[in-house]
Amino acid sequence: MDSDLFSRRRAERFAQLLDEANGGRRHHVRSRADDELTALVAVSRRLTAERPDAEVDAEFRTGLRAMLVATAEREGVPARAKAGAASGIRGSLLPAMTGRRARARGAILVGVAAGAIALSGISAASENALPGDALYGMKRSTERAQLALASSDISRGQLFLDFARTRLDEAATVRHDRLGFSAVLDDMDADTRQGVRLLTTVGAQRSDPAALDALDTFLGGQRRAVSGLLDRSDQADRDRTRHSLALLDAAGRRADALREAIACGLPAPEASDALGPAPTTCPADR
Repeated sequence: MDSDLFSRRRAERFAQLLDEANGGRRHHVRSRADDELTALVAVSRRLTAERPDAEVDAEFRTGLRAMLVATAEREGVPARAKAGAASGIRGSLLPAMTGRRARARGAILVGVAAGAIALSGISAASENALPGDALYGMKRSTERAQLALASSDISRGQLFLDFARTRLDEAATVRHDRLGFSAVLDDMDADTRQGVRLLTTVGAQRSDPAALDALDTFLGGQRRAVSGLLDRSDQADRDRTRHSLALLDAAGRRADALREAIACGLPAPEASDALGPAPTTCPADR
């Protein structure tokens, strides 16, 4: 989803489409984004009609209120609307605003609230889903949502590494399915590369080896766990596992090289690859 999805004009059109979907008057306006926004309206209606049967705890409610208030302040929503968002009462949010722009802002806030609540319930139900399960797609969608909400490259990098651990757990459950096992390890390696690239890039740009600490912790535990897959009886599975181990070894060498480059004061590397910045070797006289 592109970053300007909820630009002012698109947000206003989204509010119009929501009005129409809920029985409001038809707006004789067409937008090039209508196809995409119509799909989002359908998702909004499904979230409303198919509310998950899950208990939302107090900590989540508190965090949601804070997120809605922050969004309201950023969007310039009037004080009464912010109070409605903070109290969790949908009805007090929309009447305080007038005009199309206000409806658009209200639609965004209500969508954030509905989506967050639905996501919490559905993600809880899909948390233990495995490849082939009905909820596995939702599990992966929840992961993408977490990435979209992450506040920094370090947070996103750590999330990717968490997802790589999850893929490893899934791979351990795939038995007598060579293609399934290889596919899960492919996803694991892709998450590993993404996480490594983000964390090494931050470390190089900031000349801060602390940004690599999470990577070092991940690599140590992940190597041991992936090595446990070498006991599989199928030779092809063992060969595929060694491929993943080679990736972890390469990531470890990259992190070590970056630490050395930072220690000897080299500038951020210009060369880069799938694992992030590729530093040069420190001069021998340093």
